[in-house]
Amino acid sequence: MLGKEMIKQTDDKMKKAVEAAKREFNEVRTGRAHPGLIEGLHIDYCGTHMTVKQIASISIPDPRTVLIQPWDPGVIPEIEKSVNSSTLGATCSNDGKVVRLNIPALSEERRNEMKKVVKDMAEKSRVSLRSIRREINDKMKKMETVDKSMTEDEYYRSHEEIQKITDRYIKEIDELLEQKSKSLME
Repeated sequence: MLGKEMIKQTDDKMKKAVEAAKREFNEVRTGRAHPGLIEGLHIDYCGTHMTVKQIASISIPDPRTVLIQPWDPGVIPEIEKSVNSSTLGATCSNDGKVVRLNIPALSEERRNEMKKVVKDMAEKSRVSLRSIRREINDKMKKMETVDKSMTEDEYYRSHEEIQKITDRYIKEIDELLEQKSKSLME
């Protein structure tokens, strides 16, 4: 029974790590505009740190433009400040009601830089998955040898299952990397 709990716990932690990787990948700019580019940008609004998606609606009127329409127009300067200090490389303009982000096309050199960044992100995600695996395996080994609360057979069965889960999530990270690399080169 303990082994199944450990497997479930591992699966949950790894699922969260993959979700975090997906969010990070979405923040990397390809040649196209999409809401994920700016959703996570932090704004200082009334003394509180909030994300853009919490204080404005975000739309994509065309493939090279992101339109940010804050519910409070007084926050426009803060949005512009946050966008300008980010690594997007986009130019902002506003008309007092909305902020327009013009996303320039990526140069070949910039595309290759972004591919390296995405590759590093994927490697960090893989390392995170492996450390989750190691942590759980260490716990189970202790339960088997020290606490004697897990049998040897249960330990080895759980160990194999955790390795399968790890392999599955690493494959998912690799697929995300491949998709993002393809979209960067388009």
